[in-house]
Amino acid sequence: MAAAAVVLAAGVTGFLVLGGDDEQPEAKGKGGASPTVSVEPSGSVSSSSGTDDNPRDAETEKPTVAGWKVVVNPKWGIAFDVPADWEVQSPGLSQGFEWEDKEQPDGYDAIIQGGTAEYKSKWCTSDDDKDGKTDDTSLAVVGSKGAEGAKNTDEIALNTPAWWVFGGYTEPDRKSITTDKKATPFTTASGVEGSYAWARSTNTPQKGKCASDGKAITFGFKNSNNDYVSWNLYGARGVKDELPEATVLQILATVRLHGEPTGG
Repeated sequence: MAAAAVVLAAGVTGFLVLGGDDEQPEAKGKGGASPTVSVEPSGSVSSSSGTDDNPRDAETEKPTVAGWKVVVNPKWGIAFDVPADWEVQSPGLSQGFEWEDKEQPDGYDAIIQGGTAEYKSKWCTSDDDKDGKTDDTSLAVVGSKGAEGAKNTDEIALNTPAWWVFGGYTEPDRKSITTDKKATPFTTASGVEGSYAWARSTNTPQKGKCASDGKAITFGFKNSNNDYVSWNLYGARGVKDELPEATVLQILATVRLHGEPTGG
């Protein structure tokens, strides 16, 4: 798998895709949605990601919530905080999902984001295909990405989260996913204005030890380069220790602009 630019096309009926611009793995395998795909800048891929207590500009960026950790995506000039029991990923790591899509030239599509952190990264471990290799499933993951082609923040908020639910929890099923009909205006504690919306799955026909319904939230806004970007959090729904939506909104409230974006 090699890192390449993401350009998402319509792979799920009813979902308007804005087009991505974070690294996308070039899929060479087969099957449905893969477990989380981790892409390092070199293009190497591993099923597990390295973590540090608080990488990325930890010396210059301090959390706005006492005792929390800072997550930074320098590519898009975004920072936010997560609770102390989250694992902040190593610099340059991008994560997401890939799935089969016959409308794509290579037969695959994907959604990827960077500047990520995981909640309970080993929440569930399984070897569903019995190949001797286990996969770890996180209870929740948060990060950020670009939103090239967006016309406004409502469009980003309404059209993005269903992709995270589809890739992480329901693929190939799409009938079990519902999305908010209207985006919610939101201003973070630092004054960043934008919109957010939720997508959720219910009674998804899934099999496997770690299968569950899912939920995702996307907050669309503009960075300091006036580029449309998004903050995204997805997680398991209807399970023990599910991440409360109140905590999700607390994390969202810490989103802020950070330095000069290096990409765009």
